Amino acid sequence: MNISKDKVASIDYTLTNDQGEVLDSSSGREPLAYLHGHGNLIPGLEKELDGKTTGDKLVAIVPPSEAYGVRSDELLQDFALDQFQNPAEVQVGVQFQVKYGEDVHIATVTKIENNMVSVDMNHPLADQTLHFDVEVMEVREPTTEELEHGHVHGAGGHQH
Repeated sequence: MNISKDKVASIDYTLTNDQGEVLDSSSGREPLAYLHGHGNLIPGLEKELDGKTTGDKLVAIVPPSEAYGVRSDELLQDFALDQFQNPAEVQVGVQFQVKYGEDVHIATVTKIENNMVSVDMNHPLADQTLHFDVEVMEVREPTTEELEHGHVHGAGGHQH
């Protein structure tokens, strides 16, 4: 069976950046199971996996435009410290999720000065070319529930 829209694929992967540093890996964990064609993976990796089958190994080099995007100055924002629920916990380097427009972003506190907090809502991997070393472990039909929900349930099924 080949990976195609509405199939569940399980992959073992190691993600590195241009410098060869490991950013993420399924090593020592369950393979990552995802529902193909439902935006559960970054577009560039999903495109590379299309048509692959159990046992296939590949190296996918994904540019920022097909991964987490390019950095945008629009996503650099300042907020008053008193807008935060727990101002005492706000420190440089702290990350939190924030809804901005239609999207949820991972925001990183970059500066605190005069009761103003500067945050960067660009994805931590924005502007980075990502290198995925992947092995396809399994391809299967989804359950009805997985199809209805648009993502995998159970072991190995977590969002990225």
